[in-house]
Amino acid sequence: MDSSTVVDMLDTIPPERFSASVVAVESYRERLPVPGLAGVVRTVWIQRTGPTDHVHRHLPTGGVEIHFPIGGRPQLLGPLTGPTIEIIPANTTLVGVRFHPGTAPPLPAMLDDLVDQQVSLTDLWGHTTDRLVEAMAQATTPERALTYLQAHLLNEFRTTARLDALVNEAVRALMPWHPINIDNLATHLALSGSQLRRRCLHTVGTTPKVLQRTLRFQGFLALAQASATPSSATPSDRRGTEGVAGLALDVGYADQAHLNRECLRLSGLTPGQLLEVNLDRCAREHDHSGSYQPFLATRGGPPVRV
Repeated sequence: MDSSTVVDMLDTIPPERFSASVVAVESYRERLPVPGLAGVVRTVWIQRTGPTDHVHRHLPTGGVEIHFPIGGRPQLLGPLTGPTIEIIPANTTLVGVRFHPGTAPPLPAMLDDLVDQQVSLTDLWGHTTDRLVEAMAQATTPERALTYLQAHLLNEFRTTARLDALVNEAVRALMPWHPINIDNLATHLALSGSQLRRRCLHTVGTTPKVLQRTLRFQGFLALAQASATPSSATPSDRRGTEGVAGLALDVGYADQAHLNRECLRLSGLTPGQLLEVNLDRCAREHDHSGSYQPFLATRGGPPVRV
């Protein structure tokens, strides 16, 4: 499937599939990527800021992201090990792509060189970025701009990208719900511990242990975003103290104190602050369902045998 075919296919998607972001003062709407990118892209989105600058808190996801403001200069957000704050200017429309861990687009650097960095995409892709900026600036809608970006990525992965199959298997094994010993995982993959560490650093940007912690935290956020009922709590207590403790146990934390420490480390906020401020606001004008669906889909599945 070539890029023009993808563009034609996406033109048939009704605008309402991207939700009603056109009428929101400030909004963030995710959706799943086109089928050809499903194995490498976790979610794509359209974000609009209102009449004032928007303070955005980026959290570690395990993967890299492309942030493409329409009419502006795109950037690549490298793998994060902690929160980072960005001020997005007022009246900005931005399209974005979040990749699964270990599935970054073709880049001239190893991912461990891009950890906790936000880099100009022009510095990484050169004139290719200039052509993309021009095409997306001429798009009549943000939806069509996102179409162009996905078509470009589909072509790049088809022609130049080479994924590490063993690292991808390690990422699947490190998803939350079933804690796995890293040394046992390396043995299962027929690698030494140092080999697994080195390959993860190159293709994910972090060590397997750091990735495991990040994915566990993302699993907690997925449950909270979906208002999931903890196995140890009643539906009426989903957002109370006992509910948060139940979600912590469900996702693999030893107890709520363990969650509290990790939440502060990875988000800069306590679980209460994150749930009561960020997620409550998101419930009104934000939709993160595309990002968290891969985590919810694996909940309750069989553990990976290692």
